[in-house]
Amino acid sequence: MRQEEKKTIHAAITGAVLFLLIQIFRTPLGNIEDKDLLSALYLIIGCCNVAFGFAIFAQGWLFFANRLSQARLYTSALFLGVCIFDFLHTLSFVGIPAISSYINAEQSLWLLTFSRLTSAVGILFIFGRGDKPVAAAGKNKVFRTSSVLIVGALALFIFGDMVANRMSGYSQVEGLQHVMNLAVLFIYLLAVGIIVYPGKTEKSASFLIIIRSLIFFSLGQVFLMNLLSVGEMDYLFGMLSSGAAYYLLLKGVYRLTIEEPFQENEEAEARINYLAYHDDLTGLPNRRRLMQSVEEMLLQGERDKSRGFTALVIMNINHFKNINDSLGHYAGDLLLQLVAKRIGNEAKANEELYSMGADEFAFLMTDRTGVENCLIRAGELLRLFDTPVQLESGEYHISLSLGMSIYPGDGDTAEQLIQNADTAVHNAKDQGVEIRRYIPAMQMKAKERLKLENDLRRALERDEFYLVYQPQVQLETEEIVGMEALLRWDHPKRGLVSPVDFIPIAEESGLIVPIGEWVLKTACRQNKMWQNAGYRPICVSINLSMRQFLQPNLAGKIGVILQDIGLDPCYVDLEITESMTLDKETAFDQLNRLKRLGVFISIDDFGTGYSSLHYLKNMPIDRLKIDRSFVSEVLEDSNNAAIVSTITSMAHHLKLKVTAEGVENQEQLQFLRQQHCHEGQGYLFSKPIKAAEFETFFLKPSLGMPS
Repeated sequence: MRQEEKKTIHAAITGAVLFLLIQIFRTPLGNIEDKDLLSALYLIIGCCNVAFGFAIFAQGWLFFANRLSQARLYTSALFLGVCIFDFLHTLSFVGIPAISSYINAEQSLWLLTFSRLTSAVGILFIFGRGDKPVAAAGKNKVFRTSSVLIVGALALFIFGDMVANRMSGYSQVEGLQHVMNLAVLFIYLLAVGIIVYPGKTEKSASFLIIIRSLIFFSLGQVFLMNLLSVGEMDYLFGMLSSGAAYYLLLKGVYRLTIEEPFQENEEAEARINYLAYHDDLTGLPNRRRLMQSVEEMLLQGERDKSRGFTALVIMNINHFKNINDSLGHYAGDLLLQLVAKRIGNEAKANEELYSMGADEFAFLMTDRTGVENCLIRAGELLRLFDTPVQLESGEYHISLSLGMSIYPGDGDTAEQLIQNADTAVHNAKDQGVEIRRYIPAMQMKAKERLKLENDLRRALERDEFYLVYQPQVQLETEEIVGMEALLRWDHPKRGLVSPVDFIPIAEESGLIVPIGEWVLKTACRQNKMWQNAGYRPICVSINLSMRQFLQPNLAGKIGVILQDIGLDPCYVDLEITESMTLDKETAFDQLNRLKRLGVFISIDDFGTGYSSLHYLKNMPIDRLKIDRSFVSEVLEDSNNAAIVSTITSMAHHLKLKVTAEGVENQEQLQFLRQQHCHEGQGYLFSKPIKAAEFETFFLKPSLGMPS
């Protein structure tokens, strides 16, 4: 049994025992003759109750304005009215002259009855149904509703007072008051039952605290309607029980509407982070996490030149496909888990194992004394599999091929080190050897990169770039709702150069800024031409690079371009990546300037970059684009399916659109529809095609176009 459940049971038992003890010692308690002392105690407890009631109001209405919910707002408004009733009752009951001259003792007790009735009905209404978030503008609606209810309760009290006077005093309606007190007790107990019963599921700690507050409210009500006789001590203990109930309700509402949603958000963020950076089968960190680790290592190496060598080993299981095909996928998965466990158990300080997907693993070794030391350690990893692996169908001898890249020397970036180690392991398998270290002869990248950069510098002036367009489709209707403009390079000698090869070079060299501006102008001009030709207007998505995004005058440049072309900004969607939001202040300022133009903002490749979700709620973002790496294996990899489902659900709650990239088959489309993903793009609908083809196959005449 959980601690909060024990506390709730203890609260109920304590309340019952307290009531019985007070009844046992009623006579000596009733003989206390110091009325001034009792009045002082009553005044202190009553003022504490009023303070707790106002605290409930202040907590829900004035504080944590970014976490508004129906339960918070209605509870705060309710207890503003309740603390007004309690304040008037307390002052009049103890005989404060300024109040008691207008409200006598009998009227004061009716005020208390109305206060308890209001709180009981309000709590039943608020916590007897589900809670929902409320926008800041929703406070006005709650305020109006609550004001009407508070005024109505006051009017009801005044009307009751008039009826009592007509009946020659309150003595004629004592029976009615007793019935109302009994009804209040019933409503408190009914609220406990309604909160406890639904679904018979385990209740959160906050609901259990609210149940405890209702128990103390009920106990206070029992004191006020004691059948033996109600004396001043009963009123005192009743108010004391109510004070405990107010405090518990204050604590429960805070946890229910502020603390628990915050914890749920943190847990969701942690889950997305874990799913994005860990392999589902082995539980090991995955390729994305390896990339981060190597990048961090490179940064440390730049700061501290005295650090030792770092070796990245890519390991591939030989003939794994044969094992998978002959023994089945279950045995293949078990083998991967056993291999991961055997290597992981042998990892030492400054060593970490990663899953690269399929039958590949990466082993990162830092602070090594020399290259020879790295090779020796790689040999030790191979010897781990001198003993066979035990599967359910028997023992099997397996072997590994290892490829190694070493820093410094075999690469200056994380991508280079990983790629070079991967090149080395495939060379080892081709050559039939166990270990190969990367050497430049395997792949002459540096020379090739320099030549490519020189050609890239002349490509813009030689008009070698062109754009292709890939349609963005509304998944429910499969209607074209937008398009993404993608850059292509037609090299005069090499032919088509992949963006994977030239975009990183353009980024590093700074050429991406003029190239990006050309893409923006060309895409916007083409979109305006289609609109002028009478086609139905659709939005064009354009990628911004990091260097472009960091330009202080970016919004001004884009504004001038759109004005010159005459394209409405609502037909432009600028795509940024998560890494661009690392500097929150700069990103927030830049995005706000862009939004003021009237363009849309999307987060591209969502889930593969910066892990914090903080920017989603604070920055002016319209859409999330789920990275194709998650979508491509969404049916085979439960991890990727969970990521897509979590991102889509979170986006819906944040009122963001969701576009899935890399949709390639009907099964993926059906899964995305089930997750209520808004839009998709991918080869299922069309590969990226040139403007003329896009116009022919996808553009439709505007409804206003003459026939």
